[in-house]
Amino acid sequence: MVSLEYEQKLWAQGSQWIAFCDEVGRGPLLGSVVAAAVILPVDLFIEGVDDSKKLTPNKREALQQSIREQCVALGIGEVDNRQIDQINIRQASRLAMKKAVLNLQNKDGQPVKPDYLLIDAETIDLEIPQQAIIHGDALCHGIAAASIVAKVFRDNLCLEWDQQYPHYGIASHKGYSTRAHMEALVKLGPTPLHRSSFIRKILARAKEQQQIFFK
Repeated sequence: MVSLEYEQKLWAQGSQWIAFCDEVGRGPLLGSVVAAAVILPVDLFIEGVDDSKKLTPNKREALQQSIREQCVALGIGEVDNRQIDQINIRQASRLAMKKAVLNLQNKDGQPVKPDYLLIDAETIDLEIPQQAIIHGDALCHGIAAASIVAKVFRDNLCLEWDQQYPHYGIASHKGYSTRAHMEALVKLGPTPLHRSSFIRKILARAKEQQQIFFK
């Protein structure tokens, strides 16, 4: 259950600028991995904030607006599919989170450097005290808030990608390996957005099946 337990301990120890960080988009076959970092005011609890995967799209949209309005600072980090293929998805996720922290800005556009990081199940290559929390987006209010911002941001990217490649159903499946996505991928081939390292086996398997069928 989401609570302020983790951040309250740090606030009590004197940390004020805690940046909460989470990413979305590890699993899809296409597109970027996106991370968000947010710094929230001390003792702020936004009702309804939870792991983004548990929320409806409308609820996520409403909550991310509230988070953006009430946060001290916010940053987004994005690593595209080409770099994912080069460095692997875990390193790309960590890089996206690092970028999100480095991109933290207040509402006046001024950079903000946090004094502590609470991260969902990862570490970030920055010389800032930090803690990785397993299932952090389901336990820590601030990490859950970051997960919501990241999810909405990436879902909006998916709408743009759907306009670019309308025959793949990206707006619906968000790049995940649904049956419709797999069928479109095999029939139409990959787009420039697809992660080659993710789809190589899928396409090879489809080719083998076609060869068997046409023997």
